Amino acid sequence: MQRVIAALLAAGVCAAPLSAQPAVVQADAPPLTLGEALAAAGLSSPSLAVADAGIRAAQAQGEIARLRPNPSLVSELENVGGTGVYEGLRSSETTVGLSQPLELGGKRQARAAVAQAQLGRAEVEAAIARANLRLQVTEAYIEAVAWQRRSITAAEQVDVATEGLRVARVRVRAGRASPLEESRAGVALVNADAALERAERSADVAAASLARLIGRPVGRLDLAWFDRVGRIGPDEPLDPSGTLAVAAARADAGTASAQVALARSQRIPDLTVSASARRLEQTNDTAAVFGLSVPLPLFNDGRAAVRLATAERAQADARQRLAVLEAERAIAASQADVANAAATARAAAGPALAAAQEAARIARIGYREGKFGQLDLIEAERTLLETRIAAIDALAAYHQAEARLDRLAARAPSRMERP
Repeated sequence: MQRVIAALLAAGVCAAPLSAQPAVVQADAPPLTLGEALAAAGLSSPSLAVADAGIRAAQAQGEIARLRPNPSLVSELENVGGTGVYEGLRSSETTVGLSQPLELGGKRQARAAVAQAQLGRAEVEAAIARANLRLQVTEAYIEAVAWQRRSITAAEQVDVATEGLRVARVRVRAGRASPLEESRAGVALVNADAALERAERSADVAAASLARLIGRPVGRLDLAWFDRVGRIGPDEPLDPSGTLAVAAARADAGTASAQVALARSQRIPDLTVSASARRLEQTNDTAAVFGLSVPLPLFNDGRAAVRLATAERAQADARQRLAVLEAERAIAASQADVANAAATARAAAGPALAAAQEAARIARIGYREGKFGQLDLIEAERTLLETRIAAIDALAAYHQAEARLDRLAARAPSRMERP
């Protein structure tokens, strides 16, 4: 049985150096920074193309709103196909002219105001799309760099397990330890190899997800950026009035106000004037004909449309006030999350990790010299591994919280910050 175990352990030792190389890391390529990833995503993202198309559509809608109504060509043939003197075309009267609607009450200006408000909303939507893309790319970048760091940790753990197996064999052959120690060390190496394989596979998946977002291959990432943690302390309250969420609600309120003005202008009837020339077939004379048409608002005087637009404006105003309150609450909670995550990351990646590393170093030296047992070494190595993984998780959580805060505090286009 011991020979079988030894053969399996030997095979594991031979395979370990091959599997200890992270597949996603290219040593000769410069690391891809977060700023470069964001810039690449901005060039290839379909969501930004959708937002830009929305702005162009709103601009075209504004051009349409400022246009005047088209004139109409009027042609009439009267007094034909009758009896007596009206038989045939002998007494026909042919009228040809133009009619032009005249919009009253500032309808064209009101339509242009609605289109301008909708253009502002489209600009806010574009800014929201850019902020959402920035958050999405940042989260994918954090996930990818965290898995690269976990892969490196797993590879180092394979090296540690390989050295532990070597020391255990030396102790067993010298008669200073039971063969059970060599078996334990071999199991630890097999588990470390499996953990490295899982970490590399997850790193490949995270890198591929990031590559799809930015439209370019992903190699090494900026691990130094991942290790940096900002200051810990109370943040100054952020003014939510210029954030994207409030700007979107403000743009909706502006559109609703413009709709009220448009509904009021539509209560005033438009005029249609016409000027024509009439030819009298019987006398071969020509006469001018002028016309004026005025609709009578007997059944629909536009009051219901005004009431509807006014109610929608009140609703939009209430939503704007609600957006300010929700933005204040979300930003305050996000600031607390960033501060807590920063404190956790500093502790996990600082004193806790240093203490675990020192304990593992002492345990390795003591085990080689026969002062500590293998179980003490295994416990110290497990504690170090858990602490390193916890530090990576804490750093990732910190950067994720900071990215979410940046998204909440993202500013609207300058002209949309004021009511």
